[in-house]
Amino acid sequence: MKVVLGKDLLAANENKAAKNRELFDQAGVLVVNLISSPGSGKTTLLEKTAQFLGGDLKMGAIVGDLYTDRDARRLSEAGMLTVQINTEGVCHLDAKMVARALQEMPLTSMDLLFIENVGNLVCPAAFDLGEHVKVAVLSVAEGTDKPAKYPGVFRESGAVVINKSDLLAYTDFNVKNCLADLREIKENMAIFLTSAKTGEGIDQWYKWLRELKET
Repeated sequence: MKVVLGKDLLAANENKAAKNRELFDQAGVLVVNLISSPGSGKTTLLEKTAQFLGGDLKMGAIVGDLYTDRDARRLSEAGMLTVQINTEGVCHLDAKMVARALQEMPLTSMDLLFIENVGNLVCPAAFDLGEHVKVAVLSVAEGTDKPAKYPGVFRESGAVVINKSDLLAYTDFNVKNCLADLREIKENMAIFLTSAKTGEGIDQWYKWLRELKET
């Protein structure tokens, strides 16, 4: 009988992720892995990003979902080339799943590729997909304490988008305390307070993506 340890599975994932990253670098495409709870608004954020930056940057998205292709269809209608991954109950994407999706993605004709991960603040943080940067998306409706309760995903992320700022007046979300918790977890991360619905604060997100692409 062979016993497969979790450590071995993660090592195999790291090897596949390194090969994905090599493909991304060869194609010159910036890859951003978006991680959040369900309902944070990351699909709306990507729709607005496609509409605003689509004239300058060629963008695509690999969309992870348990069973449906609803988010992928929304992003396709917004102008992104999309590939759907249905995990059929698995709570995160891994590098092997992404590698399969890349067979349908013309990387050399793209500037920016988003990976919209399965809605979950825990498991996706542990799996390197070969991306250049992880971005955590947090909505104000989820509560101020999410960074303190789920520090792993925020520690792994290069940026955090605090979304749905248009709902601040209807929640007890404390922006000051949330920012303090995030800075304690990772002092130098970029943080954006946005409403993807109204467009408030989203220009700084666009600016950060442009600058990241140019570096």
